[in-house]
Amino acid sequence: MSEFKTNVMRILDKNKIKYNAYEYPHGKEPVDGTTVAKLMNQNPEKVFKTLVTKGHSGDYFVFALPVEEELDLKKAAKSVGEKSVEMIHVKDIMKVTGYIRGGCSPVGMKKEYKTTFHQSAEGLDSIIVSAGKIGYQIELSPKDLIDFTKAQTADIIKS
Repeated sequence: MSEFKTNVMRILDKNKIKYNAYEYPHGKEPVDGTTVAKLMNQNPEKVFKTLVTKGHSGDYFVFALPVEEELDLKKAAKSVGEKSVEMIHVKDIMKVTGYIRGGCSPVGMKKEYKTTFHQSAEGLDSIIVSAGKIGYQIELSPKDLIDFTKAQTADIIKS
């Protein structure tokens, strides 16, 4: 583990939220979440990816789900009370979140967006999400993360 601190880590430190930081080998290109879980020797069911969508209303929504699962756009829209949601374009990730693809965290985005975690998070002892930079992840209590991001949980994955 390095002494490197991402903005996400600084935000959690400031709010006295306990976490473990991990660094995994990486290049400049993002790798998929399943690969990240393997590189970290972690169960992919507790490593969550962060996806950003835009609703029919024009509002943005954040969804966090296990890396091997696929977001069900209909269930996701229903969970946030939207008629529909669609994934934002890769070119818009930085503008909307302040993060780059592969380093998007549910913590510390430019604005607070309504966030939904897949309901499986509630049954886990710990959850791993991006620390806001490619090559860095944080592990923390799902309850702490859900409370801090003012998130909800719902069934948002494809069956």
